[in-house]
Amino acid sequence: MIDFMGIYKTYKRLILTIIIITAILLPIVLVVNNIVDIAKKTKEYKYIGGTVENRNSISVSGKGIVYAKPDIAVIDLSVITEGKSIGAVQTENSNKMNAVIEFLKGFDIDENDIKTVRYNISPRYLYVEGKVPEISGYTISQSLEVKIKQLDSIGEILDQSVNNGINQISSLRFSVDDDNELKAEARELAIEDAKTKAKELSNALGVKLVKIIGFTETSGYDYPVYREMAMGGGGIPEIETGENEISVTVNLIYEIN
Repeated sequence: MIDFMGIYKTYKRLILTIIIITAILLPIVLVVNNIVDIAKKTKEYKYIGGTVENRNSISVSGKGIVYAKPDIAVIDLSVITEGKSIGAVQTENSNKMNAVIEFLKGFDIDENDIKTVRYNISPRYLYVEGKVPEISGYTISQSLEVKIKQLDSIGEILDQSVNNGINQISSLRFSVDDDNELKAEARELAIEDAKTKAKELSNALGVKLVKIIGFTETSGYDYPVYREMAMGGGGIPEIETGENEISVTVNLIYEIN
C-alpha cells in the first residue's frame, strides 16, 4: 500500500526547506548584484572613489610678471599718549584721534577708507627694590588704517596728520586697487611660459604631449613697505610710489606617450 501520508510529509518538508534556503540566499544575491553594479558605475563614470588610472605624465611650471603704477596707498597712523590718570590719558588720546579723523575726512578721504585697527591700554609700573611694583601711569595707543587715493597729496596728508596729533606713522605701502586685469595678464604669460617649457622638455625626452590633465596657480604681490616714516618736525616728506610687481605662477601636468 502506498503511504500517501508519508509522501505528503516528505513533500511538505522539501517545500519548507526550499523556502528557508531561498530566504537565506536571496539577500546575499542582492548584495552581490549591488556590489557588481557599483563597481561597473565606478569604472564607467570615474566618480570619486573610483580607481585612478595610471598615466605617464610630466609637470612643468611657468611664471608671468607684469608691472603697474600703484593708484592707492595704505598706511597706519597712530596716536600714543602717556599720563598718570587713565581718564585723562583716554580723553587726550581720543581728542587727538578725533581731530585726525576730521582732518582726513576734510581731505576727501572717504570714511569707509578710515578704519581703527588697534586700541591698546597698558599700565606703566614703578619698580623699587624690595617693594611690590606700583602702577605709575598709563599708555594708550590707537591706530588707524587709512586708504589714500590722492597719491600726489600723500606727503601733505602725512605732514598734516602729524600736526593734528599723529606721533607714529608706519607700514606705508602702495598697491593697485583693482588688479584683476593685471593678474589675468600675468596668468596668460605664465601659461605661455609653462607651455613653452613643456614643448622643450618633451622634445628633449623624446615624448609626445597628449593633453593637460592638471593645473594649479599661485599669485604674488610685491610692493615696497616703508616703516616708521615720520615722527613729526621734519616738514613734508617726499614720497615715491615706484612700480608694483604682480606675479602669477602656474603648474601644468601633461599626459604624455
